[in-house]
Order: sequence, then C-alpha cells, then structure tokens
Amino acid sequence: MTHRRSRSLIPLVVLGCAILVPAPVRSHEFALESVMNAFVKVEAREAHLVVRLPLHVVGTVKFRLKGSEIDLANAGPAIQQVLEGVAGGIVLAENGRPLAPSRSVGRLSLPSDRSFERYDAAVAWVAAPLAIGTTIYGNQGYLDAHLTYPVASPGSRFTIQTTVAPELKDYLKLTIRYLPLHEAERTMVITSRSGEVSLNPAWYRAGAGFVLLGFAHILGGIDHLLFLLCLVIPVLRLRQVVAIVTAFTVAHSFTLLGSAYGLAPGGAWFPPFVETAIAASIVYMALENIVGADLGRRWLITGLFGLVHGFGFSYGLRENLQFAGTHLLVALFSFNVGIEIGQIAVLAAVLPVLRLVRRYVLAGRAGTIILSALVAHTGWHWMIERGEVLWKVEWPRLDAASLTVLARWVAGVLLAAGAVHVLRKRAGSVLSRRAAAHPPVEPV
Repeated sequence: MTHRRSRSLIPLVVLGCAILVPAPVRSHEFALESVMNAFVKVEAREAHLVVRLPLHVVGTVKFRLKGSEIDLANAGPAIQQVLEGVAGGIVLAENGRPLAPSRSVGRLSLPSDRSFERYDAAVAWVAAPLAIGTTIYGNQGYLDAHLTYPVASPGSRFTIQTTVAPELKDYLKLTIRYLPLHEAERTMVITSRSGEVSLNPAWYRAGAGFVLLGFAHILGGIDHLLFLLCLVIPVLRLRQVVAIVTAFTVAHSFTLLGSAYGLAPGGAWFPPFVETAIAASIVYMALENIVGADLGRRWLITGLFGLVHGFGFSYGLRENLQFAGTHLLVALFSFNVGIEIGQIAVLAAVLPVLRLVRRYVLAGRAGTIILSALVAHTGWHWMIERGEVLWKVEWPRLDAASLTVLARWVAGVLLAAGAVHVLRKRAGSVLSRRAAAHPPVEPV
C-alpha cells in the first residue's frame, strides 16, 4: 500500500515542479516613449484644454514642405486638420456627456520651446504668432493647441479620454495637469489604454475603483500568493489561519500606508531590496515548514514579513494614486480592502483543496515537506535573480537623514507588532468562545 501511494506521488511532484519552475526572464524590447503635455482648466462657464503634441504623433497629417522644412506660410489647413483630430482624439466629458469645443487655436513650435511649464505661459504662447524667420523641420517640434469648451457647472463630474495614435499603445502618454476651480492642481498620466478617466471622481467612485485595483493586484502577484500558500500549508485549524492572516494583514497595511505618504526609504536600491526580501520570505517560510514550524508563534514572523510585502503592495498603488483626486485616504483604505478581499477569495479556494490533498494524497509530514519544497524551489530562483539586480545598485549612505528614517520605521514596527498581538488575542478569544458555545457532537 505504501509503495503504491509513493508511486502515485511521482506524477504530482513532476507536475508541481513544471508549474512552479520560473519561466525564463525575457528582456523588454526598447521603445521610444512619446509624451503629450496638457493642461485642463475648469472655470465658471468654460473648460480649457491646452495640449502640446510632438509632430511625429500627428504624422497622418501632411504639412507642405520646402525641402526638409515645413512651409509655415501655408501650414494653416494642416493645423486646422490637426485641431479637428485633437477634438476627436482627446475627449473631455461633463457628467458623461462629451463636450464639443466652441473655439480652437493652434500653432507650430520649435523643439527647444519651454512655454508649457505653466498654464498661463502655454495659453499666451498658443495665441502668439510665429516669429519671423522661424524654421521648423518636418517631424520635429510640436503642434500646440488650445480648445475651449462651454460647461454647465464647475462642480460637474469631468472625465478625459485619449485615443490619439492608439497604435502606440502605452508608449504614447498624455500628461495632464488638472486645474479645478478653487482647488489645488493635480497631475496624472494616462494612455489610450486607460479608457475614460475621471478628473474629479466622487469619493465612492474612487473607492470602488481602488477596491478593484487592490483585488486585481493581489491576484496578479504570484509571489504574494505563494507566500500565503506557505503560511497555510502546515495549518489545519481555522483559529491558526485567522491569527496568521490577521498578522499579515495588519503588518502589510502599516507599511502600505506609510509608503503612500512618502515615508518609505528612497533611492534606487530600495525597490530591488523589497523584491529580493519578498522572495527570501517565501524561501524562509517554506524551509520553516520543512524543518517544523512553531505554529503558535508563526503570527510573529508572518507580521515581520508582512511589513516587507506592504512595501511591495505600495508599488502597485503609487502609480495609481493620481486617479484618487482629493480622496487619498479613501483610495488607500479601498486598495487595502481590495487586497483583503483577494486574500480571502484565494484562501477560500485554496484551503478546501489543500485539506483534501493533505488528507488523501500527501498526508502527514511528508505532504508538508513536498509542497513546501516545491514552493521553496521557485522562491529560491526568484531570490537569486532579484539579488543579482540588487547587487548592481548603489547602496545608501548612513547619514543623519537615513538614521532618522530608520528610527521612525523601527518605532512603527514595534507599534505594529503590538497591534498584531492585541488583534491576535482578540481573534483567538472569539474563536474560543464560539467553540465553547458549539462543542463538537460525539458520534453515538
């Protein structure tokens, strides 16, 4: 019987190795990114879009040339054609209704011009005539446009979407500096793949979007999911699972919020350090499972590694905070809620399967060792690959500023550890009371 079970494990182990062996790293092909710079200003009865497009982006519009130079005296029809394309390619909408420009002005500019550093300067520049003797070569320089839209109210919900040169995908970015009436300026970067983006989202819209973002982030983070798997491989009781997941949740929430407020260490060394540490956490937890984990204190080491994973979560959040508008706290909370929903969904799917595997296929300590070894194999490869990247970056100097940041995080870690300990005790007492209130029924 034992021999038969051992033979039945071979295909499973081979399949697990095939699934968990990391795919070879593919190098990204170099592609030149292009940027369109824009201002969107909302006033009492008008909205203004002032945008600068590189000429190669509007290559479908042909300007008349004199040799290799643009015939500026006869460029008017081509400029008008580009303005019509901008009105259709960059769409402003008010309360879901696309706006049509009532006025549009455009001009050509040299590559060396710096007028788009401020809104007022950009508006004045677009309205000014070209200087006599200006020479602009084909596919060099910019086309600047100013479009004016009538609006019903400055308090309306405004959205923007770009479909300019969609064949360039994410390589063509639209940088928007949004200037709402009586509010601070905000900046965001979108592409043709971003779809319709709200410039001033309501709190509930921002919250719903960041819940979905957090949910998608955890489901797409295979390293975070493998760490969760390592946590629950040797765990058979619900009380232990609750304590461990609570520690992980509190810890990664702590560093996620701190990073969002700019309290994380800076420098090129920190992102690869975090990625390497995440891989190392997977290897450590898998090895602890193999040698025999103290499940009663697993929550403590889980909380420490949760702090590292929180920094990893923050990278998925940081580039999207631009879409939160004025609702930063709502976005942070909602993103974290999305992560927790994703974790619960994963555990709800994994735990029953893991219980069946541990009972009928890989029973006892052998099952824990085999599953953990498969996960450790993948984590080890990730750790080596990421460690090579980390080895090549410049490490920070231990100056006064660095020591101050370190002291803050040490104090924060101690605070988070205390919070985890309190929550763990409360969760354990709740489960104990429920177990006492509903004791298992002995079979007759």
